[in-house]
Amino acid sequence: MLNIDNLIVHFDKGLRTLFSEARSIRPFPDSGLPDTALNESEKKLAAALMRINHSGEICAQALYQGQAWTARDSGLQKKLRQAADEETEHLAWTSRRVHELGSHLSLLNPFWYTHSLAIGAFSGLLGDKWNLGFMAETERQVGIHLQGHLKKLPEKDTKSRAVIHQMISDEAKHGDVARELGGAELSLPVRLAMQMSAKVMTRTAYWV
Repeated sequence: MLNIDNLIVHFDKGLRTLFSEARSIRPFPDSGLPDTALNESEKKLAAALMRINHSGEICAQALYQGQAWTARDSGLQKKLRQAADEETEHLAWTSRRVHELGSHLSLLNPFWYTHSLAIGAFSGLLGDKWNLGFMAETERQVGIHLQGHLKKLPEKDTKSRAVIHQMISDEAKHGDVARELGGAELSLPVRLAMQMSAKVMTRTAYWV
């Protein structure tokens, strides 16, 4: 239901996502792994990739919150909020790794968040099966994107690689849940539009 109380709740969630330090209930995936020395070019590459992943998780938070906001089924709302909570851990993992590598988070995260919140809310308004389909396709594309980062990261950067491996596992689980709950297959134009939007974010967050 769209009312002032919901607006306040989502505004508060947005502020927390963007400006509060995210926490992880589970142990960090890279806990106990040695922080192998990287040369400057390797550190710069790893930091840029992890910054992209952090911005991607900012988008995921916003998407799930927007989808939960407009979802019609209360059970689906609960599932989406649960997925958002789990994605919060990804924020914690990627943020810490970016800072360990001596770099910064994307300055455009407020824009990514607002943009993704609007998309998530719109997908929810289309109906629950499309809402779930959007969730499933998002997780599929994120998984492909993360696999690509594994190929680009320095082999000896075991800490970043451990974080990404766990993220891939979590994203696959969320996608499976969406499909099991009846997510509809999105059309090719919609899937391509999602890919184009993701490319804009990843290419920009690499530098800014």
